[in-house]
Amino acid sequence: MTRFIYDEFSKDYLDELLSAYGKVKTAKTVASERREIDVYFEPYSSELPESLGLLGKLASKPCIFEPYRNPVKSQEIRACLGKLVAIEGEMIRESNRQKRYLKEDELPYLWILTPTASKAILAGFGAKTYPEWGEGIYLGANLLRMGIVVIHRLPVTPSTLLLRLLGKGKVQTRAIEEVESLAEDNPFKSVILAQLYNLQQNLFRQQPTNSETQELVMRLAPLYQQDRAK
Repeated sequence: MTRFIYDEFSKDYLDELLSAYGKVKTAKTVASERREIDVYFEPYSSELPESLGLLGKLASKPCIFEPYRNPVKSQEIRACLGKLVAIEGEMIRESNRQKRYLKEDELPYLWILTPTASKAILAGFGAKTYPEWGEGIYLGANLLRMGIVVIHRLPVTPSTLLLRLLGKGKVQTRAIEEVESLAEDNPFKSVILAQLYNLQQNLFRQQPTNSETQELVMRLAPLYQQDRAK
């Protein structure tokens, strides 16, 4: 049940951050095998606000976000690739019905968000880092249209903050502290605090026994009330 709560938080969080800049569909169903895509995003423009940081760069073209609370497994990555292929198939069939040529750039890119990933998994999918993307972003072979974001390897900068909030343990705790210190006129501060408060309430109702989750619940408890009071 706790895993479901984190899944819902990730979907709602990305929805709130991106909905002003493009079309967001959470839990999008791929009809062929009734598979659900966590978050499907189509930007209105390729020029997203700089305030979105690295998340904006990831979302500058149509994409699928598949966030994982725990380290992603090879089977889960293959399942995500299956979703990518299925939705591409739907798009190609629709373009054929319309007798329209579908450009490669119109097809979505798959971003897998995971706190950590083993060297074996990254190597197994041919995922590598590139200078233009920086540390923590691993891109698969070009035609795979897939990248793995290893959240705990992202540099601690303002640009990565929105993604580091989807991490675990100390990485997420530090990101929460950074959110607290954001200027009051920051366009995302209230949105983030509201989503974290919802997460805290949902976790609290489950009376978590896991120590890491208990610490997170206690850490989140005062945040939203403080923001509302201000």
